[in-house]
Amino acid sequence: MTFSADENFAKQLDAEDPLRSFRDKFHLPLGKDGRPLIYFAGNSLGLMPKSERQVVDQELDDWAKLGVDAHLDAKTPWYTYHEPLREPTARMVGAKPVEVICMNSLTINLHLMMATFYRPTKSRFKILMEEPAFPSDTYAIKTQIVHHGLDPKDALILASPRKGELTVRTNDIVDLSEKNGDQLAVIMIAGGVHGHRGRGGHKGCIDSGAARHNPGSQVDVTTLSGAAGSGGRQKTVDQTCTGGSWCARHRAAEGADIQEFVHGEDVS
Repeated sequence: MTFSADENFAKQLDAEDPLRSFRDKFHLPLGKDGRPLIYFAGNSLGLMPKSERQVVDQELDDWAKLGVDAHLDAKTPWYTYHEPLREPTARMVGAKPVEVICMNSLTINLHLMMATFYRPTKSRFKILMEEPAFPSDTYAIKTQIVHHGLDPKDALILASPRKGELTVRTNDIVDLSEKNGDQLAVIMIAGGVHGHRGRGGHKGCIDSGAARHNPGSQVDVTTLSGAAGSGGRQKTVDQTCTGGSWCARHRAAEGADIQEFVHGEDVS
């Protein structure tokens, strides 16, 4: 197939897309002219499924009718809500069911990941992460650095877009990894879709670079936006700890479940 920027070519691709009917399953915001908007903000907040209201109403009805007993007796018991989500979550990111769980909020899970995988030493204590990140992500990382008696000015390395550009180049992140390899303890990079920019993740290239130059580093405590799939099981870095934390809609306040992944080789 030869790509074309022609409108007719785009319409042809839409007509041939086996998933085209899924568009009708979501509410589309309307513009001032009453026509559906072309929505490119799914990396920040996905569209509302038309079935969502019924699902939420079911939970509200269970709460109203059962009160505290809804924890165990609701249609989908709240106490064990994570259990029916385990298998589909694992399929979504290519993990084993034992490696994932839905729980907490994104920031809490980042703290749990860092408490598990960030074990700084005198020689290996630095963290490499993207900028800009969500403020709460950056705050969580700085909090963990301070918790270990370190100064973020010394321990935090930020990979920023070049002047005049909006996204961080993968090569720049790999270069920083190589430059600081002997001192890196954790690389925290968006492995799926970046929540601010909507760009696909750098994970594969960074893992390969870290494997070549920093075989002792602990790599990939990751925040993912959306169900892009992290490929987290492909553990390419020797002697590393691999984990991830993400939210399905990147907006926990709207009821999204927060998911967490830890590679099976790191589960004891």
